[in-house]
Amino acid sequence: MAAVAVVLVVAVGFAAQQYWSGRPRPVTAPAVVAPASVPAPAPLPGGSAAPGGARIVVDVSGKVRDPGVRRLPSGSRVQDALEAAGGVRPGTDTTGLNRARVLVDGEQVLVGATAQPPPPGGPGGAGPGPLSLASATVEQLDGLPGVGPVLARHIVEFRTARGGIRSVEDLRQVDGIGERRFAELRELVRP
Repeated sequence: MAAVAVVLVVAVGFAAQQYWSGRPRPVTAPAVVAPASVPAPAPLPGGSAAPGGARIVVDVSGKVRDPGVRRLPSGSRVQDALEAAGGVRPGTDTTGLNRARVLVDGEQVLVGATAQPPPPGGPGGAGPGPLSLASATVEQLDGLPGVGPVLARHIVEFRTARGGIRSVEDLRQVDGIGERRFAELRELVRP
């Protein structure tokens, strides 16, 4: 009888311990850790170094207070580059400038410039050189052979969605550009 009582006491103790350890307890969520590729919340004027994170180099020129080459955190936007260059000069028209566009390493941000020369292959024969896909406007792309306003918009939307065009081969992924059209455009554009 004593052995049964001891086993019963041990079983009740074990059951009580299991019940106590299995009860619901409040849990706190772990702290959110941002990935290293997220840009700093504010641009750093003059290209001062930011702790951690990749950097890109962009050339800000045209009608800005302090034009020149700037080092910015990866993922920076055109607005960040303008602020790093001291801002846009008063009276400058920036309606054609997409300030929310993500910048790509090696890009040039041209502010308040007059219309660029016609793209190569347009009227008058060969142009001054390949058209930059990183900065070309819809109107400039529309001037390329086989590219109309709709396809030009597709290219700009593709560039904006991807944060830039890194190579001419990226054009193959744009809706409306098949192998034949890509072959026509390959020598007329650059990233």
